Amino acid sequence: MDIRGSGALVTGASMGLGAAMARAIAEAGARVVLVARRPGPLNDVARSIRAAGGEAHALVGDVAAKQDAHRIAGAAAALVGHVELLVNNASTLGVVPLRPLLDTDCEALEEALAVNLVGPFRLTRIVAGAMALHGRGLVVNVSSDASVAAYAGWGAYGASKAALDHLGRIWGAEFEGMGVRIVTVDPGEMDTRMHADAVPDADPATLLAAPVVARRILALVRDAETLPNGARVEAARWAGAAA
Repeated sequence: MDIRGSGALVTGASMGLGAAMARAIAEAGARVVLVARRPGPLNDVARSIRAAGGEAHALVGDVAAKQDAHRIAGAAAALVGHVELLVNNASTLGVVPLRPLLDTDCEALEEALAVNLVGPFRLTRIVAGAMALHGRGLVVNVSSDASVAAYAGWGAYGASKAALDHLGRIWGAEFEGMGVRIVTVDPGEMDTRMHADAVPDADPATLLAAPVVARRILALVRDAETLPNGARVEAARWAGAAA
């Protein structure tokens, strides 16, 4: 998919992979709306993109909040026109330090589902509906290896990401032939604050830098039409293409 001149919406864009994705997408020529809850870091990322010659707009919002979904989608369309690329990146681990399911409150599970599953569902429902009317668009859901591997202590996060994977498959089946494509991507282990919160004793030297992963996902975006609709893929498969 050629995203030059396209409108793009990236959630969780104030830090980590989301910020790196917003920068990579802007460098590729798209007009980007960045969404996150904290205005300070979000505005810093948007300013850095504009300083580099890209188009970026900061939009404060919470993907877990039902009342924010239409506001985010509507504001994004007003800022950059038709959104042809949606990156559902915003995520939460839930309570940290991570804990076994027996010690996980129902509210912690509900929070993980609200951010990691229901939020992407709401935004996709609105934005991809408009994509279908235009006959063109791509939704990228950012998942995790915790969605397919059972890690003790990662129950709320892993369950929410597993549900997101399958939601992507269903979207893919339902959008087949309508010009809208859905891709779910496992980015791999990255040197981000989220990973540090989850695994505080991890050696950063063994982890991928977020900008490296962002370039791989951007290569995947360009190749999206070669994938089955609703596919779940690993970003590492596009390492060569992004080099």
